[in-house]
Amino acid sequence: MKQRIITASILAAVAVALLALGGVVLAAAIVAIICFAVYEEYGALTKAGHHPLAWPTWAGLALSVPLLALGGAKLLIPVAIGVALLTVACIVFRREPKLEDILYSLLPFVSVVLPGMAMLALTAIHPKSVQLTYLCLMIAIPCVGDIFALYVGSTLKGPKLCPPVSPNKTISGAIGGLVGSLIASLLVGLIAYWLAVASRAVLPAWWHYVLLGLLGGVAGQLGDLFASLIKRHCGIKDFSNLFPGHGGMLDRLDSVLFMAIIIFCYRMLTVL
Repeated sequence: MKQRIITASILAAVAVALLALGGVVLAAAIVAIICFAVYEEYGALTKAGHHPLAWPTWAGLALSVPLLALGGAKLLIPVAIGVALLTVACIVFRREPKLEDILYSLLPFVSVVLPGMAMLALTAIHPKSVQLTYLCLMIAIPCVGDIFALYVGSTLKGPKLCPPVSPNKTISGAIGGLVGSLIASLLVGLIAYWLAVASRAVLPAWWHYVLLGLLGGVAGQLGDLFASLIKRHCGIKDFSNLFPGHGGMLDRLDSVLFMAIIIFCYRMLTVL
């Protein structure tokens, strides 16, 4: 537990520093994070005996970064279609084509690259105060929810939430995590309103923070369960040992990636 707390503190400090620097540094860090996570997921699938085709996803990731900067998120749709069609075509013409190889090949693109691009798109929001608000919501809602879920679940215990996927998670922990996510969202909103005086008019309304906290709390826990399902399928405990006490990049990023989708969709809907 001590190692876990130390690692979490270091990761939190790095996250704060990257958010403060912003710009190209933050964008480059996000791209590097996505690359690590994609590498870990393909590695786990390969260890499980699957034969995923990775290069179309890597090509799609390489292409998505400049397209996102030049034309916005709408250009990701043709990239996603292209990656899917290319993956299907290459696997169909293998000597022994298997349907599951197509699915496992596309899994990292769908579960990591696309949410990662949504995360990257948030770094282009102006003004900076609104951008920081969204990014802080993206990180705080799932991470605080995870902390609440851990301590509430280990204290109250009770019926299991989803034992076939994650035997240690409890319903009490899930409820505690949802409360933690809601508190985190409201705190971020309160701090943003207090600090960003000039941007108050374009910040989310208070009830939007409630909605984002609840939706994000559910999405974050689903992301955690989804990652657990992959690890259980692959027969591994963690995606890697990159972070002592926490596992790999994807172990830390699973719920944040799902939250990035929620924040990105919220942003798209509110600027229409």
